[in-house]
Amino acid sequence: KAVIRKLTVVLLTIVAMVLGANIVCLAQPQSLMTRHVRDVTLNAQAPFVGLLPAAQSIRLDVVLAVRDQEGLDSFLKEVYDPSNQAYRRFLTVDQFTETFGPSQKDYDAVIEFAKANGFTVTGGSRDAMDVQLKGSVATIETAFHVNIGLYHDPVANRDFYAPDREPTVDLPFQLWHISGLDNYSIPRPEFVGRPPGMKPPAVTGSCPQQSFCGSDMRAAYYEGTALTGKGQNIGLLEFAGFDIADVNTYYKNAKEKRTAAVKGISTDGTPLKCLYSKGCDDTEQTLDITQSLGMAPGVATVYMYVGSIDTALLGSMSSHKPLPLNLSSSWNWTPVDPKTDDPYFEKMASQGQSFLKGAGDGGSWQNGYNVWPDESDYVIAVGGTDLTTKGPGKGWASEVGWSPDGGGGISPDGIPIPSWQKLKGVITKANEGSTKYRNGPDVSANANFTFYVCADQTTCTANVYGGVSFATPMWAGYIALANQQAAAHGDKPPGFINPAIYPLGLGKTYHTLFHDITSGNNGYPATRGYDLDSGWGSPNTDGLINALTKK
Repeated sequence: KAVIRKLTVVLLTIVAMVLGANIVCLAQPQSLMTRHVRDVTLNAQAPFVGLLPAAQSIRLDVVLAVRDQEGLDSFLKEVYDPSNQAYRRFLTVDQFTETFGPSQKDYDAVIEFAKANGFTVTGGSRDAMDVQLKGSVATIETAFHVNIGLYHDPVANRDFYAPDREPTVDLPFQLWHISGLDNYSIPRPEFVGRPPGMKPPAVTGSCPQQSFCGSDMRAAYYEGTALTGKGQNIGLLEFAGFDIADVNTYYKNAKEKRTAAVKGISTDGTPLKCLYSKGCDDTEQTLDITQSLGMAPGVATVYMYVGSIDTALLGSMSSHKPLPLNLSSSWNWTPVDPKTDDPYFEKMASQGQSFLKGAGDGGSWQNGYNVWPDESDYVIAVGGTDLTTKGPGKGWASEVGWSPDGGGGISPDGIPIPSWQKLKGVITKANEGSTKYRNGPDVSANANFTFYVCADQTTCTANVYGGVSFATPMWAGYIALANQQAAAHGDKPPGFINPAIYPLGLGKTYHTLFHDITSGNNGYPATRGYDLDSGWGSPNTDGLINALTKK
């Protein structure tokens, strides 16, 4: 049957070419610019189980390559160099597309190729550099010259599908990546539960049982009232939907009012509604909203980008209009090739967007757990701390590293050290960092089991959950405050803040910008200045805001 299926598809393709509908397929098969075959299938760690049903439908995201990668790299250096006349002259979405995105001709060719080979085009855009497709296993195998097999993961004790070889495409140019050819990676949120027997650590929060509300983090780290994030939007990356009723319950119990709109955007057909009775957990999604709005309560809209394919999510976040400048993700996922998502992170940086990602809750990155995309050099990695405040709704008192759980370390995938970490004084003997590879985190904030959370249409919890899941959207809210101030002064937004905060951290005003975390150890010691336990530390009132916006 499989042979008959393939012969039928081939015959239909030939007919289409004769009719002139699929001229592009006359091209020689082209390899793609990224890897697609999992190591566990190559080394037989995951044994072959069988074939997928030919009629089974799978969603894919075909990503086109950036045009002029060398030019984009050069532009990013210039746009973040204060001495360059192009400093912070960020591109709009349309400008990026015309300068570095795929040509209209190439984009149309991919759509033509997909339709001629039996796919249904379900989404994507030239601005997002992708074409989203839906097709049967038989269609996928024929179009991309692969076999989709079923394999068993002995570690997770589950079966997954994956291609047996690298795909090739009958187009006259190379594609960047095809997302969705396997379902090996299971995205996981970064919140964690308090270990049994541990005493609840919160004693100064404003929420029930003295737990911290999101507003307590604003009081501790910003300690002001002038900036609220007015006029700004926040974008949150989520691998599952949410239930706004849980957000409303949080605000009711916290005796606070939410003014920001919360809008869900399905990036690839993933349902926006998440109900625990249907097997969906919205804990991460809800706390992302409440923590980002706790820091920036006056933002206009929180956009919830919901999907199951990483490139579709990132493509939407980097091309949506209006474009949210403050982006946060508290999920880990495992692409076959770590560089798969890099074009989107670079696109965001070129457009003045800040993409923050939690640095993990399993301690040092050298512990062997997945740290993507924390380690990407165009992502702002956020570590965890243990915060003490002066009282409910009051200022910062003290802070130490969230030991031993806060994530950080040296890039396990060997991502080269970025230029801002090469500055003299960043990597020292004391902090044990690498002078060759990317180090993380970049910054940090409270992640201890001290928060109030409402989720899953059930009873709310106090002092049960923690993690960099809380610290990351906090930072997105804090940068929204900086963007509000920049806009008020007629200035450009700070965008990707790493090139700015490293030289600032080495300057004489460091302690007015950050709370330096000097105690703690996640496998790497907290030290004075930058370290792999807490980065540069947590935000110190409006000092960093003023430095980033040159008030």
